Amino acid sequence: MKSDITVHVDGTPRRLTVDTRTTLLDALRERLGVTSPKKGCDHGQCGACTVLSGGRRVLSCLTLAVTQDGARVVTAEGLAAHGPCGGDRPDGERDSGDDGLHPVQRAFIDCDAFQCGYCTPGQVVSAVGMLDEFARGWPSAVTEGARPPRLDRAEVAERMSGNLCRCAAYVNIVPAVQRAAAESGTASGAGTDAGAAAPGAGVAG
Repeated sequence: MKSDITVHVDGTPRRLTVDTRTTLLDALRERLGVTSPKKGCDHGQCGACTVLSGGRRVLSCLTLAVTQDGARVVTAEGLAAHGPCGGDRPDGERDSGDDGLHPVQRAFIDCDAFQCGYCTPGQVVSAVGMLDEFARGWPSAVTEGARPPRLDRAEVAERMSGNLCRCAAYVNIVPAVQRAAAESGTASGAGTDAGAAAPGAGVAG
């Protein structure tokens, strides 16, 4: 069975006809030519395919494309200020810089938080979504109390645990996420909307 859907990918509405069994990852890569989400395990275990849907992290290899009809999907390509999405963040605000990169992308470069780079798009997108979750006050498995006092190494490691790096660049990925958090003012977890629902199934991290 096939279905007509429209997905807003990195700020651009894309209309296509897909088999109802097609994953969002395959639709992005094979049908739309958006190749920053990577096919790593294809079982939802590595996080290389992470994208944002409605501002929340989803594993595109486990998400059926038909469920994203009308959704706003952001990939690593859409995070940069000069990308198709214009650098729009999940909270609707705009990020820009001299190099046109999202603060998380810039932090990954400054901290040398990658080696082969295959998992990097998923790591970056997951970090963007994770920082938004942290700012909203969503706790993790290691959070003590109702709100985390700061985004320490344990918090970052737990919240990014759904994204694997086979090159083991974690020693620099964690500082990169902390640096981006500090520059965006979310390192203290002082955001609002503490009563928002916590992330559910299908969320990387």
